[in-house]
Amino acid sequence: MKKNHRRVLMLSVLTIAAVVVSACERSIAPPPAETATPIPTGLFVSPIASVENPMEMIEQFAKQTEAAQTSASGAGATGTPASTTGTPQAGATDAGTIAAATPTATLNAGTPTNANPVAATTSAPPVGTPVPPGSRPSTYTLQKGEWPWCIARRFDVDPYALLQASGLTVAQGESLATGTQLTIPQGAGSFPGSRVLKTHPASYTVASGDETVGSIACAFGDVDPNAIVSANNLGSNPKLTVGQTLQIP
Repeated sequence: MKKNHRRVLMLSVLTIAAVVVSACERSIAPPPAETATPIPTGLFVSPIASVENPMEMIEQFAKQTEAAQTSASGAGATGTPASTTGTPQAGATDAGTIAAATPTATLNAGTPTNANPVAATTSAPPVGTPVPPGSRPSTYTLQKGEWPWCIARRFDVDPYALLQASGLTVAQGESLATGTQLTIPQGAGSFPGSRVLKTHPASYTVASGDETVGSIACAFGDVDPNAIVSANNLGSNPKLTVGQTLQIP
């Protein structure tokens, strides 16, 4: 019995040894030739190189898959936000945009459009008949070269009463424009002082192109410019020339 038991044990050991040796011979046998499988380059960060060790290839595949997933998740978190404005259609017109882009000129009614003040007209009013001595017209329109004191002297009226009746101050009376209408107070006192500045009748020669019939009348004091126009047949709106001789009544 013991011999049989030993034989069975020896056969079992030999059988196991044969199996082990056979397994070792199979693992030592050269592996079959491997063919690299092409992998699309757009799916991974970089193409996988062909390796001889399958485990190393699997490890590299796992690393590249993880890297690709990390890159994709990062791109989704930090990607460029979609535009909310949209692209306008060709030919479409945004009225609000045009209104904002086009400047609109606003004119203030209280502000003159010209920075320089417009001078009042320099043409004298139509020539009328001379005012009879001792009478006062109710109003008078200043001609070029005349001022309130000249008018007060001409019509024998207090100049301060004339300014007050016209709603003017003394300072304003010194810089009135041609065409300003003055109110002549009928019950005011006479002009203080002499009204005659130069003796007349006389002849006068125009010395400057700036002189007018009104300014020459003021130079003589109490002379009415309409009387000078009538005496020299100058007509309406006369234009004087340098060297021209006038008769002063």
